[in-house]
Amino acid sequence: MSDIKPIILYTIDRGPVPWRVTIILEELKIPYESQFPSTEELNSEAYKELNPNSKVPSIEDPNTGMRLWEAGAIILYLLDTYDKSGTLHSLSGPDKYQELAWMWFNVSEQHMYYSQMAWFLYKHPEHVQSAFDRYEWTIKRTIRVLDDHLRKTGTSYLTGNKLTFADLTFALANEMVPQILPGYDPSKEYPHYAKWNSLLVSQPSYKKIAADRAALGQPLGKVDQKHIDAHIWRKDLNHKW
Repeated sequence: MSDIKPIILYTIDRGPVPWRVTIILEELKIPYESQFPSTEELNSEAYKELNPNSKVPSIEDPNTGMRLWEAGAIILYLLDTYDKSGTLHSLSGPDKYQELAWMWFNVSEQHMYYSQMAWFLYKHPEHVQSAFDRYEWTIKRTIRVLDDHLRKTGTSYLTGNKLTFADLTFALANEMVPQILPGYDPSKEYPHYAKWNSLLVSQPSYKKIAADRAALGQPLGKVDQKHIDAHIWRKDLNHKW
């Protein structure tokens, strides 16, 4: 894609959501430039014209004039525009809709529960044990759903034996587990999930992102013990893990 101008990707150095777009860009070898807007810039009127929600990710594509926000919409745009041969997605048929189903499961289940656990663990000003219990259960249930599906189908990936964007949307949030459930190892209970995830993290696109995140001080798939120790609930002797 040497004749393609770089897409401008507005992102942040942490969290899984904007990096879902990054991994698709990397996988499809689409040139891009990452920009990391400040909080003030995100809330500026100029940025709101690009993204009414004042968040990331957003993109500006100089090749088509497209200006777009929301990770799912951006991913589908990239597939439709730059993957016309179907390298990462099915162009038609049942698999096309199965891939979409898994992407929406990622949004409605995995991201929601993982992010809520992260909020109550690291940001919420009060200790809410019922929230910890609830989101620990839902995180493990999400992993179980993935494991059960992979076990029953016997396939390497969610919709068959070919890697698709549906699998890649999970890769970044999967790596949150050590931070939001410290000490928990899903591979002991869910070997099919673990095998699938090992395939995802072995992708060159994931390794590139992992290196970029490490350089930004936000490593993937590792427990940042300093960050955990600094959290108020880690200092609470009555906190139940």
